[in-house]
Amino acid sequence: MPEQLKQSEVDKGQDPTVAKQFDNETLAGPKFEDFYAIADKLKIAMLGTLREGTGPVGRSMAVNRSGPDFLLLANANSKKFDDIEKNKIANLYFQDSSNQDWISVTGEAVTSSNTDPRIKEIYNKYISAWFGDLGDGTHDGGPDDPRMKLIEIQPKYISYWKHEVSKLGFAKEIAGAVLTGGVAVTGTLRQMNAEEIQAARERDGKLSTK
Repeated sequence: MPEQLKQSEVDKGQDPTVAKQFDNETLAGPKFEDFYAIADKLKIAMLGTLREGTGPVGRSMAVNRSGPDFLLLANANSKKFDDIEKNKIANLYFQDSSNQDWISVTGEAVTSSNTDPRIKEIYNKYISAWFGDLGDGTHDGGPDDPRMKLIEIQPKYISYWKHEVSKLGFAKEIAGAVLTGGVAVTGTLRQMNAEEIQAARERDGKLSTK
C-alpha cells in the first residue's frame, strides 16, 4: 500500500521514494545475490563514457559478468576507446522493462590488448556479426582478430532497484498513490560501496583483475 508523505521527510529535504524504499539492513551476501540475478537475466547494458567536449555518451553493449565486474568485447576502432583513454570513469545501466528492475554501475574502465586470454573465454561466434570478415584470414571477427579488444568495468559504486510486487500490484500501487496523495512503494532500493564491491570481487570475480 502507498505510504503517507511525512512532514519530517519534507523538512529534511528527502526524496520520499528513496526514503521509503531504501534497504540498509540486508547483508552483503544477499544484496549481491539479487544484483547478480538481475544482471545475469538482462545481459545487455548501456555503457556510458565521458567524451571530451561533449559529455556523457552511451551505447548498448553485451556484457559478461565476473563477480561485481563486467567484461565487454569491442572493436578497437570504436571511439569508446578514445573516451576511456582520456577519462576512465564509466557507467553501465541495465533496466528490465518487464518489471522495472534496474541496475546502475559506476567505476573505472580498464582496457586490455587482443592478447588477453579472457577474450577467448567470453567470445561467441555471434560477436563476429558486429565486426565483419575482410576475407584476409586475419580480420575475420574472431577472437584473434586484432580489432577485438576487452573492456573491464570495475565498479566503485553500485545501486539497484528490485521489484517486490507483480505487474498488477505495481499498477494498483501507482493508482492508489495518485488517489490518496501517498508515495508508491513497489520495491527495494540498495547500494554497495567500494569496500563491499572489493570483497565480492575477491570472492566471486573469477575473470576479474583483482
